[in-house]
Amino acid sequence: MTAATVALGPGPETGLGTGASADDTITWAGLHDAERQLASTGLCQHPVRLRGRIDAVDLATGELAPVYDTGSEPGGVLLTACGNRRESVCLACSQVYKRDARQLVRAGLSGGKGIPDTVAQHPCVFATLTAPSFGPVHARRMRGKTVLPCRPRRDAAKRVCPHGRDISCPLRHHPEDRRLGRPMCADCYDYTAAVLFNAHAGELWRRFVTYLPRCFARQLGLTMAELRQAVAIRYVKVAEYQARGIVHFHAIIRLDRAPGPGATDDYAPPDPRFTAGLLCQAINQSAAAAWITTRPRRTCPATLLRFGTQTDARPVRHGSDLPGTGQALSAPAVANYIAKYATKALDAPGVPDRPLRSSADLAALSCSAHYRAMIATAWRLGGGLSATASRFCK
Repeated sequence: MTAATVALGPGPETGLGTGASADDTITWAGLHDAERQLASTGLCQHPVRLRGRIDAVDLATGELAPVYDTGSEPGGVLLTACGNRRESVCLACSQVYKRDARQLVRAGLSGGKGIPDTVAQHPCVFATLTAPSFGPVHARRMRGKTVLPCRPRRDAAKRVCPHGRDISCPLRHHPEDRRLGRPMCADCYDYTAAVLFNAHAGELWRRFVTYLPRCFARQLGLTMAELRQAVAIRYVKVAEYQARGIVHFHAIIRLDRAPGPGATDDYAPPDPRFTAGLLCQAINQSAAAAWITTRPRRTCPATLLRFGTQTDARPVRHGSDLPGTGQALSAPAVANYIAKYATKALDAPGVPDRPLRSSADLAALSCSAHYRAMIATAWRLGGGLSATASRFCK
């Protein structure tokens, strides 16, 4: 049987080789090998190209024998998935990560993957910790399923900011409106504090989880030692970028009985006195207590940073008849929500996916003026841009 061949003309590098000439041919077997290798990466958009070989050494004789060489692969390279979890970078790999995250979170809520089904009866809370306001922005306000006006102002004196701009908005924004998250007045918006909040959001979260057991123990009239012996606070969290470009956190926080000496069950239910209601109160108190003050720098003064007042903590319930929003949050809806934002980045036109290396990269940005000002402020605070140039980027 004769293998069919296809001639390749001269041109740039293809996925099958490092440069083909008119004399090069591809066999059907080669095409199948290339298809197999591409499928093995899960159709990754940016596969990593590996070159090399593996040799085995016989320790008794010292003989060196080849085991594997990438030269046997199509194009002489082995393709492996990039593994990037961001949708904007690689959709295929992010979908794999999202599915894995969804299964792990659902196991923590309802059991599975080595976790007993009894965890579904443990007190569990879905919490959202957001940033404070850094200036009036366009927002999509909801009351149930009704979309409310963005920023209605009846008092004419309050409709104008100190810079003379109208900061009212009677529109009912749709979800894809590009004005969402953008400030009413760029001069009123505190870009420095917004960028510093993003930079220190991880430290604010660390302080929140430090204060959470203290506030919870205070609710129950226990010492910290007594609380540690009685209950374990476990959580999973994701960070999400809001439309205004600011980080906020979503977390699932569950209570388990603290494993004692020689305990074999790490997922025993806690004492009935440890309720989801008390946990919600402790979450609100610890979020309000978490704050930091940045050190003064040449480019900016000391700044007080803390979470916003719109901390939301709701118990997670189990049952197929529960909605995904409202006071009772269903376990599947919460798992899907966490998995979604584990892979989602700020999805806005023109926002770069890679770090900026020079002022020329900054000047070439094609994103909105608000995001450009956020990036320019971060660049300035890092010492790479003058304050004059930063204001020019707004």
